[in-house]
Amino acid sequence: MDLIFSKYQGAGNDFILVDNRSGFFALNADQIADLCHRNIGIGADGLILIEKSDQTDFKMNYFNSNGMIGSFCGNGGRCAVAFAKHLNLFSENCLFDSFDGLHSARIDITGLVQLEMKELSLISKRDSFWMLDTGSPHLVTFSYDINTLDVKTEGAKVRNSPAYISQGINVNFVNIRKDEIYIRTYERGVEDETLACGTGAVACAIASFESGFITKEQISVHTLGGLLKVQFEKKNNIYCNVTLTGESTFVYEGQIKI
Repeated sequence: MDLIFSKYQGAGNDFILVDNRSGFFALNADQIADLCHRNIGIGADGLILIEKSDQTDFKMNYFNSNGMIGSFCGNGGRCAVAFAKHLNLFSENCLFDSFDGLHSARIDITGLVQLEMKELSLISKRDSFWMLDTGSPHLVTFSYDINTLDVKTEGAKVRNSPAYISQGINVNFVNIRKDEIYIRTYERGVEDETLACGTGAVACAIASFESGFITKEQISVHTLGGLLKVQFEKKNNIYCNVTLTGESTFVYEGQIKI
C-alpha cells in the first residue's frame, strides 16, 4: 500500500499529516512508530489524521511518535489547521474536534495560526514545581540556566519516577528574561526533548503568570524551534480565552510504501 502524506512543522515540532476523510487508514501502533522513526521511516514527532466530522470542519486524530494515541497537541493542532486549509476544508476560521474537545482557530495568508486552547482552572503547586493540564499534562519548573541543562536525562528522571510512570508527564524547564520566557521540554510519547511543545508553551506561560514572575497576559515563549505567543485572561481563578499563536509551515509532500 502506498501512503500519501504531507510534512508540516510548527516551531520545530514536525508532524506527518494524512488526509483520512475516506477512512482508509488502518495502521497499528508499531507501524505508526516506524513511520515516525527518524532512521527507518519518514521521521516526525507525531502523526495526525484529518478525518470527517458531522459537527465541525474536521476531526484531528493525533498519535505520538511511539505509535500510541496521544492527548491534545498544540503545535500539532496548528499544523492540522494549516493542512486542513490546504485541503480547502475552510477559508479563514475553523472549528475542529480533537482528543480534548472542540477547538476554534484562524489562519492568515502568511501561515500564522492562532489556536484556541481549553479553559484552565486546576493548577497546583508542589514543592518547587507546578502541575497543570493544558490539553496534555505538564510539570513546570523554573531554572536560572536551561542552556546547559541535559533535558533528556533530567526530564526522563521525572517522567519515569513512581508518581508519573504509569500515565506519563511532560516536563518543562523555564527561564524568565525581561517578561519573556524561554523553555525546553521533555515530551512523553516522544520520550525525548523536542524543539517545541505547544501545550507546554501554554502551561509554562500560565505557570509563570500564576507564580507572579510574569504580570502580563500576553507572553512571548521562546523555544529551541522558534517563537510562540500565548495569550489569556484570568477571571474568577479561571484562565479563559487562551490562545496559542505561531507559524505552521508546509515542508514537503511524499509517498511511502507501508
